[in-house]
Amino acid sequence: MREAAFVKQNKAKWLKFESVLVNNAMMEPDDLADLYIEITDHLSYAQTFYPNSQTLFYLNGLASSAHQKIYKTKKEKKNRLYSFWVKEFPLEFYQHQKLLLITFLVAILFTAIGSYSSATDGAFVRSILGDRYVNMTLDNIEKGDPMAVYKQMGETDMFLGITINNIRVALNCFILGILFGIGTVYMLMQNFIMLGSFQYFFYDKGLLWESVRTIWIHGTIEISVIIIAGCAGLVVGNSILFPKTYTRLTSFVRGVTSGLKIVISTIPFFIVAGFLEGFVTRHTEMPDVLAIFIILGSLSLILFYYVIYPRQLYNKSKK
Repeated sequence: MREAAFVKQNKAKWLKFESVLVNNAMMEPDDLADLYIEITDHLSYAQTFYPNSQTLFYLNGLASSAHQKIYKTKKEKKNRLYSFWVKEFPLEFYQHQKLLLITFLVAILFTAIGSYSSATDGAFVRSILGDRYVNMTLDNIEKGDPMAVYKQMGETDMFLGITINNIRVALNCFILGILFGIGTVYMLMQNFIMLGSFQYFFYDKGLLWESVRTIWIHGTIEISVIIIAGCAGLVVGNSILFPKTYTRLTSFVRGVTSGLKIVISTIPFFIVAGFLEGFVTRHTEMPDVLAIFIILGSLSLILFYYVIYPRQLYNKSKK
């Protein structure tokens, strides 16, 4: 059966079941159980004949929500947090991999724009980074300690300040997705043009490696999860622009829910990035091999949790 015909034939049942779950509507237990069994049968059918389809993602989410509602126990409530981080969120995030890739490419584009603009316009760096920061850094370079900015504030104060600011940026990326995703793209533009200008500034001073091996100790996680927060905003914008088989309101609610889960998932990573920036980055005397180890380890962690692991869970769920 063609996927479109399969959806048309069963859409009314799925929407009825979804309404029961979302609105806590009353329904005879036997009827609810029968409908649940039918939904899982449809899920198995979709896994076989429509792999990697939106129909499969929808049915998988519907069946998972139903299972939690019908069969949840006290033990499951205790393990809810663990289940969210280890299974529920990564499996759901798999369906947003394309938007994650788009967000990454947008970030690369704006970083390149920032670098190119800095290279062709001598005043551009100051307009983006500010005279105060540029003058301070030039002074630090003359003193032989170009990364001294990371040593001026106390460790704990810096850790808390940076973490709170990064979480605020992530929330803004998410919330501004309501402007059809344009607000999120604007936030990405601001942050990544700044990143491109920042890196070109040090390159122009012959300090590219010094900046990379220092800044990316914390920046690997920090920049990565800002991209992921941008993905959350685009999920919201996409849900408004492309509701698919849902009403626009239902699609929007689903998009906000998914986007919020994505933002929540970034908070522990922002805490780690803040800790690294507050307590580790300041040690510019550390050996290059240790700095490279931290950078590559951070990158591996991000790639595993947001790209590799969701794919592994998805492939496992199809078996």
